[in-house]
Amino acid sequence: MATTPAGTADAIIRLLCERGTSDYIGESISQLEHCLQCAHSAAKAGSDDQTVIAALLHDIGQFLPIDDAKDVRMSMGEYSVGRVGHERVGEEYLKGLGFEDKVSKLVGSHVAAKRYLTAVDSLYYDALSEASKQSLKFQGGPFEGKDLEAFEQDPLRDEMGGVIPRDDSKALGEGLVNP
Repeated sequence: MATTPAGTADAIIRLLCERGTSDYIGESISQLEHCLQCAHSAAKAGSDDQTVIAALLHDIGQFLPIDDAKDVRMSMGEYSVGRVGHERVGEEYLKGLGFEDKVSKLVGSHVAAKRYLTAVDSLYYDALSEASKQSLKFQGGPFEGKDLEAFEQDPLRDEMGGVIPRDDSKALGEGLVNP
């Protein structure tokens, strides 16, 4: 593991570049492009630096080699829609690298944010790509009951929603240039 901030940054950039070239859950963009676009969207929305960093790294658990993360794929038919538990894998990985708690927590909660937003905002759900809707099924579907109430009580709730795009079409490149 990298021991300096520069070493950590180099290791993460290398990981993103080496492992981010595959398609993003069956979409027309790469995983790296998805992450860059999420960070760009968070920055344009006026999010703080920690939230922008979390948006950039929110899928880091998808990038880790199998040795560093249990590789359990969510598959729909012939294509994968992600790695089960990638949000927790990413959160623990970033904690191990010494990232601030807020960044790690936002990465670890981005699936919960998706589940929350799909529960309270039908337009958000409608804007999801088909692959995102399929991965949502694996992730437990929209929140209900106590899960919904618990999420609403979290002081980072708004920042959690800022890590993921509000409109998948923008995150997938329609009308958005690579930053």
